[in-house]
Formats: sequence, C-alpha cells, structure tokens
Amino acid sequence: MPETPRPRVPRRAAVATVALLLAAAGTTAAAQKPPTVADLRADVNQDGRVDVAGTSDEAGEQGWRPGRGAVFLANVDDDARRCRMRPGDLDRIDPAVDERLAACHDGADERVNGERDEADLAPLRVPPAPVGDEASGRVEVAAAQRPYVRLFVRRDGALRVLRGPLTAGELRAGAELALEGRDIVRDPRHWDGEVTLTLAVTDRGRTTSDRVRLKVAPVLFQNDLQRAERVLAARPGPGHGVAPGRWGVGDVYRPREWRPFASSLIRAAGAAGLSRRDVSFTAGTEQWWRDIWRQDMVEPAVAGVPAPGGGVHSMRVLLRAPVLWAPPEGGKTTLSRSARLLFRDFRGPDVGVVQQFTPGREPNGVDLQNFTGNFESVPPYEGHPHGRALYGTAPHRAPDPAFVRMIEAQGRQPAITIDTSWLLVGHVDETVHVVRAGNERGWTLAVADPRQAVSLLRHAQRAGEGGQRLFADTSAERKPTVDALLADDAFRAGNEEAARRVDDQIAVLLRETGLSRRDLVRVPVLYKTLGAEADGPMGAIAYSPSIANGLSLTARDYAAPDPHGPKVGGRDLFRTATQKALAAGGVRVHWVENFAWSHLAGGEVHCATNALRDTSGSARWWHTDPGGR
Repeated sequence: MPETPRPRVPRRAAVATVALLLAAAGTTAAAQKPPTVADLRADVNQDGRVDVAGTSDEAGEQGWRPGRGAVFLANVDDDARRCRMRPGDLDRIDPAVDERLAACHDGADERVNGERDEADLAPLRVPPAPVGDEASGRVEVAAAQRPYVRLFVRRDGALRVLRGPLTAGELRAGAELALEGRDIVRDPRHWDGEVTLTLAVTDRGRTTSDRVRLKVAPVLFQNDLQRAERVLAARPGPGHGVAPGRWGVGDVYRPREWRPFASSLIRAAGAAGLSRRDVSFTAGTEQWWRDIWRQDMVEPAVAGVPAPGGGVHSMRVLLRAPVLWAPPEGGKTTLSRSARLLFRDFRGPDVGVVQQFTPGREPNGVDLQNFTGNFESVPPYEGHPHGRALYGTAPHRAPDPAFVRMIEAQGRQPAITIDTSWLLVGHVDETVHVVRAGNERGWTLAVADPRQAVSLLRHAQRAGEGGQRLFADTSAERKPTVDALLADDAFRAGNEEAARRVDDQIAVLLRETGLSRRDLVRVPVLYKTLGAEADGPMGAIAYSPSIANGLSLTARDYAAPDPHGPKVGGRDLFRTATQKALAAGGVRVHWVENFAWSHLAGGEVHCATNALRDTSGSARWWHTDPGGR
C-alpha cells in the first residue's frame, strides 16, 4: 500500500510545540515528584570515613561480614577526667562504692565530653535530599538494643542527644549523626554486640526506610610478645610490719625488701629500652597497701575501630579481677579493694575500666582462682589471628562464670583452659609463659620443669657441691643444702607429682596450639606441697622462685625472678640453664630480686607487676570472622 504523506509543519511551529509539551511534562513531573527515598550511611567499607558523595559505603550495609560492615566502640573511658573518687572510697567496705565507680564513664552520660570523646563515636550520615516542607525522619533502634547505644545529632554546631525526628531542613541539608556504644558485650544472652539502625523518612504522604547494621568492637587481651610501654608495680605504703601472703599465711615480705626488687626491675626495664618514667610504683593506703599483686587486680585489653588513612582508633579496657572479699569481722562482701586503684590511677582519656562478676556469689575462702594472674593469652597463630585466652579452672575450683562468659562473648580469642587446681594459688602464670622462639610461628611456651630442677640438684651433688645451700644470699630463714633436699623423699615425690601435673597442662597446650614438645623451653623450678599444717588451703607452690613466672618486657627481653639456685664453680645452675634455653630463641634474661618481696608471699615477678603493652598491631578484628578465617 502506498505510504500516506505526512502533513508539513513549519519548523518554528514544531519547535514551539515541542517546548510546550516539555514544559507541560515538567509541570506534571513536578506535581507528581515521588517522595525522597531514605538513605542512612555508615562506615561500611571500614576505611574510617562515611562516604556521602559516592556509593562505597552502601553495598552490604544491612548485613555484616569480615571486611565489610560498620563497627563502633564501647565508650567506657573518661576523656574529660570527670569521674573522680570521693574521700574514703579506696578503703570503704561497701559494694555500693564499686558500683558507683564502675558506673561513671563517657558512655554513661548524655554529653560529648570534648574532641577526644567525639573521636570515640561512630560517624553516621544522612545525605542531603530534596524533601518537602512537611517531611520528617526518625532513626530507630530495636528495643532490645536500645540500652547499649546512644544516638547524637549535630545541631547548632554541637553533638546533642537525638530526641524526636529529624526536621525537613535537616534532611534537605544532610544530617550528621554519631553512635555511642554504652557498654562492651558481657553476656550474649542479653546482647550480642550488634545494633541495627533504621532511618524512616516520611515525605508527601509516603514513608521509606533504610537500615544499617553495626557491631561493637570486642575487647582483646594483649599478649606477652607485645612491647611493654609501661610497667606497673607496688611500693610500700604507710603501714608497718609483716604482711599476709596470698593464701593467708603471715610472716612473708617486709617493706625493706622492696628496694632490691624495685632497683633490679628498673635495671631490667632499662636494659629492654624502657625509661625510668616507664616504670610506675604505686601504693594503696595503710589498711591494705600490702596487696602488692598488680598482675592479679587487672587484665589489660584493647578495643579498636578503623581510623582514616588505614589506621586504628583504639581504647585500652582494663578488666578488673572479679575477686570477692568477705570482711573477717562480718559484713558486706565487696570486690577486692586494691583494684579500686584502677579508677584512681588509670581511668582517663582512652582508658576504661570494666568490672564483671556474679552478684551474690560468696567467696570460697581466698578467691584466688579469680585473680587475673589466672587469665593470660597466647599470641596469634594459624586459625587464631588474635590469639587465644588462657585460664586455669577445675570443676571444684572454677573462676567466676560471669567473668568467663564476658571473655568468651568477645568472640575473637576462644579460650584454652588447663587444670591449675593442684597449685596452692592456682594461676596459669605459675607454670607457663609465652616467649619468643625461632620456630615458624615465632613463639613458644616456657614451662616450669621440676624434673629438670631435681636433675640439676643431682648434678651439683655429683660435682661435689652437695653442701651448697639454696637461697644462700637471701634473707630466707631456711637455706637447705643440696644434699638435704635430695635426701627428702617427700620433697622428691612432691616434685615428681608437680611434674606430672605440668605434663597434663602441656598435653592440653600442645593439642590446642599445635606446638611440639621440642618447641618448649623448660626452666628449672622446685615445688613444695603445703598441707594441713599450713593455715590455708592445700596445694603446691614454687619452693624455688618460679622462673616461668616472669615478665616479658619485649619479645626479646624477659625479666625473671632470680632463682638463687645451687652453684657449681661459682655459677648458679638454675640461672645458667634458663639463660641457655631462652637464648636459643633470641631471648635475653634480666634477673629481678623478688625473693623476699613477693616469692615468700606466694608470687613472683609476674604476679607483682603488670604491663600496658603496645597493642597497635592487634586490634584489626574486623577483617576476620569469629572462626579465625
């Protein structure tokens, strides 16, 4: 069929017609413009910033996986140093004091306490949107998650608690929000550390929403391969006389014995590259200054989130030991008062203190299994990029379940447990210590070896030095000869039993870590079992200073208790064996004199000290899943 010719239209008329049609279409589009789609942004790509102009933070924002997902800190520090102790707080026997001290931190108030506090908040953004004059936006948190976070919005140049909706003006200009974590994960049955934020925008009669999921930073134990930045120890206070040991036996250490300990510790720290001001000696008060166990009051840990430029913004979190103390004269059970020093001396900018224990639990005698000398860690290795927690337990002598649950709830350092119940004090630091090694993973375990110690006694005897006295150059009341110890059947049997118990611990540790027996560094330690004749519980305790119970200052510098062992040819056999064994892994030994200051009281260098370590390389937990992949 022939094509029908189209009528000719003048060019100018055609242009005018098109213009009219476009104008009409624009007017219709303006009249029918759809409501704005809600858009909430967080640092999903974990680069320390929120991308408002682009789309790098949008994909996967409603889920969370390693390497992709927003995170936030528990804001438990005190950046403005507003949390102050009241007169008498250190000594008052009242659990309300502990509750009040722990309840004060930056996440507990509704203010942003300066620039440092603002840096502890997770940034959120609502990009500018062309909303109508009646539009409004609400940011909601699920009811079960609400007690653990707080939302701020920037208004008039300052971050203020977000109450009510975002206004149309704020939506048009773009809103700056911030999320504050109010607590760490303590019990996943109550909160698993995740928060979902929902922005709902109502505009022109229609509501749209957007969700972002965030995860709180876990609290990670530091490990002994990390360089000590600050070494902590005790010094005598205004009290006088002898002090009680860790199991309640008196006549142990005296104030005058502090100076040899302090001077040798300072020398060891200096040899490891620390300055004198990096070693702090603090005292409590007259009533309890004698509690010298700095390791036992706190386990230092760290929490971190991504920072701009590929860095890490971190916060130290000091985990207070869940040690309960019942006054002998009766009265309310409290947490051990010595650890209140954490609130006085350490809590501040980028340092928080967390306490967790089972309310109503009564201590079983001396609450030794809950001292944090019983909570340590092993460094990272294949399958466990953040290492693992390590603590001692047994069915009849288990640590506080609430404290253990809190550690396990962090989800990045699955625990290894060994039986320490045969020890009088019962801590993992009495028998094992992480040290540097030349193996594939770069570390191994130094373990106390009673068999080696007895063998060295026999070596001294064969060398004609059976009359040599242990502890000869100390203030010990008993300085037994080598011959006397080897002639004591009960003493030898007790050391063989201790060796079997250490063997059991080693079997667990080798199985869990993949280390081999040839990796282990064995150091000589003699044990003695205290029985019913002692005024306290029964168990084994280091008879010679436990060399395994020392302080790593760096991966290559180890501050060990001087063993004061038997000598042959003028050389201490225990010292020589230790130095040779550790030197094979590139570790130097620095001897510390703690015999009268802490050994006679049931502890060693590690027990009487603590360290805040360089954790800058350990906090990037967001790249791995809980399974370690």
